[in-house]
Amino acid sequence: MLYLSGICFALVCVFGSFVLSGGALGPLLASMPFEGLTIIGSAIGIFIMTNSIKTIKTLPHYLILVLKGPAYNRQNYMDLLALLYRLLRQANMKGFTSLEDHYENPMESNIFEQTPKIQKDAHTRNLICDYLRLISMNMDEAYQLDEIMSAELKKNLQEDLQMSECFQNIADSLPALGIVAAVLGVINTMAAISKPPAILGEMIAGALVGTFLGVLCAYTVVGPVATRMKTVVKQDNRYYNVVKTVLVAFVQGQSPQVCVEIGRKDIPSEFMPDFASVDSMVSELTR
Repeated sequence: MLYLSGICFALVCVFGSFVLSGGALGPLLASMPFEGLTIIGSAIGIFIMTNSIKTIKTLPHYLILVLKGPAYNRQNYMDLLALLYRLLRQANMKGFTSLEDHYENPMESNIFEQTPKIQKDAHTRNLICDYLRLISMNMDEAYQLDEIMSAELKKNLQEDLQMSECFQNIADSLPALGIVAAVLGVINTMAAISKPPAILGEMIAGALVGTFLGVLCAYTVVGPVATRMKTVVKQDNRYYNVVKTVLVAFVQGQSPQVCVEIGRKDIPSEFMPDFASVDSMVSELTR
């Protein structure tokens, strides 16, 4: 919602100042559909040319991220810490082999079912189960586990950032596409050079709308979308990084409670619960 509020405010200021300074919206609005077709149509074509079908299908997901913000909030992080604590506490008390049924069949696990959102979140669920399985295969070197998980998380982040990079590339190209639209308008004007000055003036004004739209769309719409998308994707990636931090701490020989506290420190400040909240949660789970 902040993005929508921001873009509305920006557009009101742009067009409001134009009207207040004596500008006429008529010629501007009359030329926008044709100039917009050239610019936006070209941008859509570039997007299709530079992406696979799989990537294009993910576009609605990333646009929703832009509008809604981070997918994980403070309660989601608390639930993640609670789940990891339950799993590691059982591993500490009964041995790691006791977790086999849980990481092999998480949809039937009585531990995973206590955090249904994570149980239904395939990405998070698979990340936890894959590395619990790896640890059970005598992966007892913390630095190796750290390197392996870091490499996977980095790969996943790069893949998730592909859409924001694509939007940024389109934003960079929009001013040039605006010039293309303007040049086409000038060509059209020159072809009608014999017409009265009043008509030529309107045609030239219409041509300049192309440059205006290209710059406006680049720096007021598409560019901010790319930046917002990148910010949200990076913030959500921190959620998965907490899993790595907790599991690496456990392999290092820390107790489940200490592992959870170390994981809490890796949560973004905006969503990080305080020590008392996590300690209270751990105390309730220990009973």
